[in-house]
Amino acid sequence: RFKLNTKGIEALTAWVLEKEGCRGGEVSFLFLNNDRIRSLNRQYLGRDYPTDVLSYPQNEGEEGKLQPWFLGDVVISTEQVARQAPAYGQNVEDEFSLCLIHGILHLLGYRDYPAASRRAMKRQEEALLKEWKRKRKRQWSLIRS
Repeated sequence: RFKLNTKGIEALTAWVLEKEGCRGGEVSFLFLNNDRIRSLNRQYLGRDYPTDVLSYPQNEGEEGKLQPWFLGDVVISTEQVARQAPAYGQNVEDEFSLCLIHGILHLLGYRDYPAASRRAMKRQEEALLKEWKRKRKRQWSLIRS
């Protein structure tokens, strides 16, 4: 497990929303362990295993018109992020940033399916991560040492 820097999370979130042309949107975050995210994954998606990130858009359908500024919830398993980072050749900071970006993009309408949508989303999240890493200059670390 690792300690999160809320200022860094807020900075990355605001930056991604701005880059995606979303002004004034609000996102809620929940950081869990594998057992808790596995339970949510099973309950809402019928998948009985832990995952790194889940997104719950709140601005879709009729109810979304009630509070259009509230984009939704992003849930991240910090345990899963720490576990998978080495397997993906990433450090934990970059893997956590990528999961955060992935979750936000889902709230903005990006999808994992079909395959063409998944590829477009992957390209966008990798481009955003690359630019974020270049610009942040460690002043906005998402993880505290």
